[in-house]
Amino acid sequence: MTTKTMNGHIAAFITILIWGTTFISTKVLLRTFEPVEILFIRFMIGYFALWCVCPRRLTIRNRMQELYFAAAGLCGVTLYYLLENIALTYTLASNVGVIISMAPFFTVIFSGLLLHDKRPSVRFFVGFLIALAGIFLISSGGEKALQLNPLGDVLAMAAAVVWALYSTITKKISSFGYQTIQTTRRTFFYGLIFMVPVLFLMDFHIETAQFMDIKNVLNLVFLGFGASALCFVTWNFAVKILGSVKTSVYIYMVPVITAVTSALILHEKMTPVMIAGIALTLIGLFLSENRRPDKKRTEEYKASANVE
Repeated sequence: MTTKTMNGHIAAFITILIWGTTFISTKVLLRTFEPVEILFIRFMIGYFALWCVCPRRLTIRNRMQELYFAAAGLCGVTLYYLLENIALTYTLASNVGVIISMAPFFTVIFSGLLLHDKRPSVRFFVGFLIALAGIFLISSGGEKALQLNPLGDVLAMAAAVVWALYSTITKKISSFGYQTIQTTRRTFFYGLIFMVPVLFLMDFHIETAQFMDIKNVLNLVFLGFGASALCFVTWNFAVKILGSVKTSVYIYMVPVITAVTSALILHEKMTPVMIAGIALTLIGLFLSENRRPDKKRTEEYKASANVE
C-alpha cells in the first residue's frame, strides 16, 4: 500500500469517525432548532470556513464542469440531508441507519454506469451482505426493533441512492484537476443555493435567543467546521485517491461509531446483539475494502500523486 493510498484510507476513516458522532450535536440542537435550520446554518459555516482556509477563487474551464458541481451540491448537500431528515420523521432511526448503509451498493452501480469502472469482485458483495447483517443487528439490538414504514423507508432508500450518486459525481470532479478545498466549497455553494427555496416551504425562523446558549454555539461550530467543512474535504480527498466505491464502504462504520459513542457519552446500553453486529460490520468492511486494485486504478493513483 502506497503512502498516497494510506492517506486516502486515513481521510475516509477520520470523516466517518466525525460523522458517526454528529448525532450527539444534532440531538442537542433539535431542542432549539428545526432540522432545516441546523442544515442551513452548518453549511453556511462550512462554506465560509473553506473561504477562509483557501480564499482563492475557483475558475471553471467549461460549462459542463459547472453542471457537475451543481449536481454534486444538489445531491450531496441539499437532497441527501433533506431526505434523511424527513425520513427520520416517518420511520425509526434504526431503519434509516440500515437503509443508508446500502449506499456502497448503489455506488457500485453508478460507478459502472457513469464512470465505466470495473465491476467489484464477489468478495465485495459478500462483505456488503455481512456488513448489512451486522448493521441490522446493531440497529435492532437496542430497545426498539426495526419496523417497516413504507414512506420513511422509501425516503431513506432515496437518500442512500442520492449519496451514492454524489460520491460518483465527486470522483468525476476529482478528474478535473482542481484543488480539493475549492471543489468542496463550490459544491457547498450550489447546495446552499438549492436549499434556499426549501427554507420558504419549511419552518425556517431563526432568532437571536437561539444563539445565547453556549452549547448551541459550540455544537453548530462542530457541525459547521468539523462535520461539514473538514469532513467533506476529507471525504472528497478519499474519493479522489481510493475511488468512490472503496471510500463508500466506510459508511458501514457509521452505525458502529454511533453505537460506541452512545455507550461512552450517553451511557446507552450495549447489548450482546449489538456487539455481535459490530463484529460482523467490521468483518464486512474488511472484506469489501481489501480488493486488489486493477491496472486502471493503479494508473489513477499515480496520476493523483501529481495533483495538489
